[in-house]
Order: sequence, then C-alpha cells, then structure tokens
Amino acid sequence: MVRILSPYEDAMRYMENAKEVLKKADKRDGQYSDIKYVKMASGTAYSATLLALDEYLLRKEGAKFKKPKSIDDYRIRIGKQNKKVLDWLNAIYDALHLAGYYHGTTSYITIKRGMSDAMKIIELIK
Repeated sequence: MVRILSPYEDAMRYMENAKEVLKKADKRDGQYSDIKYVKMASGTAYSATLLALDEYLLRKEGAKFKKPKSIDDYRIRIGKQNKKVLDWLNAIYDALHLAGYYHGTTSYITIKRGMSDAMKIIELIK
C-alpha cells in the first residue's frame, strides 16, 4: 500500500534531498567547490519552500485558495498573512533561487542562510 505524505513530510523529504546533494559540493574555505551540486540543492530547497507555502496559504485562505502562479503572487498573498514569513520568502528567493540556483553562487554562508530560512517556513506547517 502506498503511503501519502503530509505536506510537511513532503517538504522535509525535499530538504533532506537538498542537504544530501549539497554534501557532494565539497566545502572549502567558506565556498562550495562544485556549482552543479549547489544549483541542484538550491533548486530542491526552494521547491520545498514553495510546497510549504502552498500548504500555509491553503490553511490561511481555506476554500478561496488557488495555487499561486508566480513569485509575485506568493509575495502579495503571504504579505497579507504574515510580514515575517514574507521576509523569509524574500530571503529564500534571493539566496536559494537567484544566488544558488540561477547564478550558481558557491558562498557557504549564502546557501546556509537560505536553507535555514526555508526550514523556518517548513516548520510553520508542522
């Protein structure tokens, strides 16, 4: 029998995958040495954040919930619910989506901060 994961379990599964991939990036002197793994891990952790935010918005909006179609849609709707969560989302977008995934930063501090903020959002749906 197939077990259906809760949104929290699913987001945590993504985060665990991201952490495992990031281990392959080999950290030296505050930098990761393999951009490929940083990009993969950043994209996966960002996806975990969006999964958690979908559940967060579903709980807040109830029957009116429709899946957001863009980052701007997430920002507007999250901003109406909780400004602190919006701050985390903006930080995650900058650190994981833009810097880590899109630009391929190798900064350990940037990725660590993004992963930490992603976990804060995921914990909201626990």
